[in-house]
Amino acid sequence: MSLSKQLYLIISIIFFMIFTGNFIISVNNTKEYLVSESLTKAQDTATSLGMSLKSLLKDKTNPEIESVINAIANRGFYKEIRLEDALFSIKEKDLIKASKDLEESSTWEISNLNIDKNLGTVEVNTQSDDFEKELLALSNPNAETKISEIKQQPSEDIYYFIPKTSAHGKITLTFNFTATNQEEKKVDTSATITLDKTLVSVNRDIKFDSVPQWFINLIPINLEEQSSEISNGWQTSAIIYVSANPGEAYAKLYEQAKSAIIYAVIAFIISIIILFIFVQYLLKPLIKLEKLANSIASGKFGKIEKLPWTKEIKAVAIAFNDMSSKIEAIINRLNLTLENLTKKLSLDELTGLSLKPSFETDMKHMFIHKSNGYIFVIKIFDLASFAKAHTNSEVNNFIKKFAKILATTKLNDKSKITAYRFFGSEFALIAETFSYEDAVNFTKLLQKSFEELSFEFNKKDIMHIGATPFNPIGTTPEILQSANQAYEKATVIGPNEFFITDKNELVKDMESWRELVFDIINNSKFEVRYIGDCRRLDESNDKTVMQEAFTSIKDKEDNNIPIGTFVSIAEKYEKIVDFDKKVTQKVINHILINNVKHDISINLSLESINNTAFIAWLEKILLENKNIASQLVFSATAYAVAKDVDKFKFFADEMHQCGAKIIIKRFETKFIPLNNIKDFNLDYIRLARDYTSEISNDYSKQSFVESISELATLLNIKVFAENVQKDEDLEFIKKHNLYAASR
Repeated sequence: MSLSKQLYLIISIIFFMIFTGNFIISVNNTKEYLVSESLTKAQDTATSLGMSLKSLLKDKTNPEIESVINAIANRGFYKEIRLEDALFSIKEKDLIKASKDLEESSTWEISNLNIDKNLGTVEVNTQSDDFEKELLALSNPNAETKISEIKQQPSEDIYYFIPKTSAHGKITLTFNFTATNQEEKKVDTSATITLDKTLVSVNRDIKFDSVPQWFINLIPINLEEQSSEISNGWQTSAIIYVSANPGEAYAKLYEQAKSAIIYAVIAFIISIIILFIFVQYLLKPLIKLEKLANSIASGKFGKIEKLPWTKEIKAVAIAFNDMSSKIEAIINRLNLTLENLTKKLSLDELTGLSLKPSFETDMKHMFIHKSNGYIFVIKIFDLASFAKAHTNSEVNNFIKKFAKILATTKLNDKSKITAYRFFGSEFALIAETFSYEDAVNFTKLLQKSFEELSFEFNKKDIMHIGATPFNPIGTTPEILQSANQAYEKATVIGPNEFFITDKNELVKDMESWRELVFDIINNSKFEVRYIGDCRRLDESNDKTVMQEAFTSIKDKEDNNIPIGTFVSIAEKYEKIVDFDKKVTQKVINHILINNVKHDISINLSLESINNTAFIAWLEKILLENKNIASQLVFSATAYAVAKDVDKFKFFADEMHQCGAKIIIKRFETKFIPLNNIKDFNLDYIRLARDYTSEISNDYSKQSFVESISELATLLNIKVFAENVQKDEDLEFIKKHNLYAASR
């Protein structure tokens, strides 16, 4: 996870934690405030109603009581308003009538009256009945007559039942008492009377349409019932109960919660935008550091010129700059060492002429560029006899002067002639752009110079020269063989003579070559074998890491055709791209069918690497076989890469994007300067076999391999050794961290 995403995540978590805590506290505080406000309002309403209803409760059946309560309840602020009777009047005759054991025809007096104390208490008032009758009588015209009649009637006790406040609704009372009639007959009996405490009750639904049910379920609001007693003198005659409707509280709380969430979301979005801008500004130096690190890993040693202002990141940037400078200095020293070693390995110590490996390299260069010219073979005649008759110093002096003539003789200022010493008395020349006439004239100049040398050392028969034209569809061994044949003919002619072949004697003419190449490619008449078993040079050196796909091609007579000759002719007739496509497809099929686990390198021609249609086809094939793309290693020789470096870089980048790998084989510093290795983003390089052959006995080769191993390690490139024959050579390269080797 990137640093920016981590910052976004941690800030989001912190924001969420802070918001959640504040939200919960805010909602709880608001809830408590709304509950307190609702209870206060309910209590105030109960008190106010009690004052309003006090005068109306003289007659508890008065319909105006309900009208007053409904007027308050219709405002919608209350869940329930309930008026309950707190003082019930029960007459003796009602108890006697409710008793099943007493006859109504007799006159009874009640004593020892009691009830269940859990339901309430009973008080008796013996005068209240007479007082009530007198009040009624006073309201009549004939008051005096009525009052006298009342006094003559026996008085009747009235019992006041005061229920407990915890009891609500209807109450069923059982009165236990003793009844005595005029005959002094006593009966212990009971009377059951049902009383309804509720005088008026009005209810409202607690849910508001603006508040969702899930919010109501999530945040319960319990509002306690508030009450107020209504007194009649010293007694409580009724109690008014008011329950606040939580719907109003829910509505306010829901709006407050919704507003808080909307504000939090807006604040979060604005904060993230500000954070994004800040993080981008903060991480901009880190992006530069990442690019610099990747550049260093790929061998490009830049620096961060504009240092960041953040103290810690600035210190890291300075450290990166310092590291880049130091690694660049190390690589430059290694490059210089390798260049010096390369020169030492490629030059003859005595004469200063290039050695045979350099000759082969330059021949490859001519094949690539399809050059023309002549190849000369010059041998000192009977050097062994001369050495026996002279001292080592004289022999060395003779060889040096002989080599100097070869190196300095020019036909004209435009002549491009390179001299080589193969070994001992054998020398060679490459004369580019020479015609037959140029070759003859140049040879005559050599003859003249060698005649002067023969007089100086008193050696009449000093050399012979054979020359042959460069054959662009041939091979280096074939051309050397032709030059040696010319040399043999020169020895027959006479002392210090030369023989020059005026044209190549090709086995087949070009038309027959064309037909053969077209037939082989169109009909896939070739085999792909897998050679060069490269194994790891560590404790798992029995593990194969790479093989090379080698194409075996034969003519109609079943004779092997040199792959170099075939490729040259295929390139000439623009069939090489088709050939490389078919080879690649065969390799992919081989990996799939045989479940191959190691890498396989595929040699591609420069024409294919430079062909955009071929690259597009290759990308499509790799996409279709992306599970094995990493096992395909596309190979090009160092001298082919050197011909067009930019196009090879493009090809390498495209293949890496598809998951494939790149190797440069037959690597020689003469073709690719070591400073340029870092530009290719290579996976592997395979050294030319001359660098590791006899390495155990050659200090220059050892130093070269050590240096290139260190350089490759810095650039994250794996180095292969090719065709290591001797065990002592293999043991040496094992010690110097080469990745793998073939034998």
